[in-house]
Amino acid sequence: MDNRLFFPATQRNKKSIEDVLSKIIKKNGSILEIGSGSGEHGLAFQKSFPKIIWQTSDPELEHRKSISSWIEYEDLKEKMPQPLNIDVEKIPWDIPLNMKQNLQGIVSINMIHIVNWDCTVALFREAGKLLKKGHFLFLYGPFKIDNKHTSKSNYFFDKKLKMQNNFWGIRNLMDVGRE
Repeated sequence: MDNRLFFPATQRNKKSIEDVLSKIIKKNGSILEIGSGSGEHGLAFQKSFPKIIWQTSDPELEHRKSISSWIEYEDLKEKMPQPLNIDVEKIPWDIPLNMKQNLQGIVSINMIHIVNWDCTVALFREAGKLLKKGHFLFLYGPFKIDNKHTSKSNYFFDKKLKMQNNFWGIRNLMDVGRE
């Protein structure tokens, strides 16, 4: 059954994300993606960085089904593991031991603006426990700088998010950096 989801933002931003990741990802090891959504980013990056293991995760069953369908569709069953059911706030995260031992980075794309602030705090705390010196936590998404939106579209996007859930919204980069 084809459960693939398509998120338009992925097509718009995957190349710019890949460009940055290509400068920080080492040749081998594993990457843990938190909040993988449809799985489109994870599949694209697994294909772009074939010597690493890209481990997706998402707390939503519909998203994990999409990721599994993408893995099947792209014929990556032999290379890419099935998505993990990780709720960022349920610590410690249930990650296979070999993944922890080979972990070089944690990636979270377009997540922290659509979750409660406590999830951002949990992301930083658990990443701090899992990542060793020289490893990275990579966040991608819209941010405010000095509590100001960087574009009109981000201003309207922030308003829309807050209408959906009062605890969501574009975060101030300085607040995120303090975590």
